[in-house]
Amino acid sequence: MRSRRWSIAASGLGLTLLATACGGGGGAGDQVEVFSWWTGGGEEAGLNALIERFEEQNEGIEFVNAAVAGGSGTNAQAVLEGRLQSQDPPDSFQGHAGASLQDYIEAGYLAPLDDFFDEQGLREAYPDQLVEQISYEDSVYSVPVNIHRSNVMWFNPSLLEEAGVDGPPETLDELVDALEAVDAETDAIPMAVGAQWTVDHLLESVLLGSLGTDAYNALWEPGADWDTPEVAEALETFETIMSHTQEESAAEDWQEASRRVSEGEAAFNVMGDWAAGYFDELGALPGEDYDWAPSPGTDGTYMWLSDSFTLPAGAPNEENAYSWLELVASQEGQDLFNPLKGSIPARSDADPANYADSPYLESALAEWQAGPQLAGSFWHGVTVGNRWKNDIDTAVGLYLQSGDLEALNAALHEAAQSE
Repeated sequence: MRSRRWSIAASGLGLTLLATACGGGGGAGDQVEVFSWWTGGGEEAGLNALIERFEEQNEGIEFVNAAVAGGSGTNAQAVLEGRLQSQDPPDSFQGHAGASLQDYIEAGYLAPLDDFFDEQGLREAYPDQLVEQISYEDSVYSVPVNIHRSNVMWFNPSLLEEAGVDGPPETLDELVDALEAVDAETDAIPMAVGAQWTVDHLLESVLLGSLGTDAYNALWEPGADWDTPEVAEALETFETIMSHTQEESAAEDWQEASRRVSEGEAAFNVMGDWAAGYFDELGALPGEDYDWAPSPGTDGTYMWLSDSFTLPAGAPNEENAYSWLELVASQEGQDLFNPLKGSIPARSDADPANYADSPYLESALAEWQAGPQLAGSFWHGVTVGNRWKNDIDTAVGLYLQSGDLEALNAALHEAAQSE
């Protein structure tokens, strides 16, 4: 195993975190502890495949799978925060790439990975705009292992035909017309939503589709101006779309909204591409029970989010942590993990043959490798940290109660000014 030249001691963090973890177990050098919330479904299967490959490549190194179940990662993040605060870090932990890691970086919990990126050739393997959007003050702190797309519109082909809608709408105006047609000609829900976060998720696609990629990305600069006619117009479109949804329900998460589409209860749903795997679980047939297209107005742009792995400052088994990061960063590792997870690699050099069994993944990878424009998902932590995200969620929740669109616009503008 090669000698590392980018040790935490040379990272410039100036920290004096403990070099060993009191709760990790085992002696330094003979194990690697990796923390995640991947405990079920395709994500667990993908993780297990990576673990098996790691152990094959690193004989004598025990892999400690410190996954924590529940709460879609919420439980794991609470446990992780406690460990980091008590200077008991795992050797690597899962997180969403981008601004969601900002609090950890500012607290000094993460080591920069610039030298690692250079040594592994990752600046060439990943799209330039991806590296730019995951950087914080010109340094990178995580290794993206996959890409999910947020701006996907799922639809029921039979309901569109029944409503007289000729194919998936390509613009927001066409979407509004299609929703009105479904409302008038069928008994189905025009646009299905679930719990409140799915409305936040819908909002980001409407903003992107209305404003365009550059203007959308500019919204997430600290102090960005949301008090503009363009944002007001986007929010008016959002309000119109919301008038064609059923009432959001905290008891119904994204799966229920997706199920409504495949079973013919709803015509449209805007949800991330993890829905494709759920449709497979339901036994729904692509092209018959459901189909997909980019959210209206966003063709050619990937609104992305990514699972990634980090190197905590004070990792007790730093050398082994780097070996883990090498695997998840590699073409081999990403092509091993992603077909099982139901996502595509963050790298641009994946082998398409590994994704040919999934019509959705095959098409998604082809689009990714064609070099789309990139826009980060705010809801999934790419563009904003936790405080800003929570402020937006609060504003949306108040809007759902009051229906006051001007108050929503004002609250979104205030949230940006607070950064």
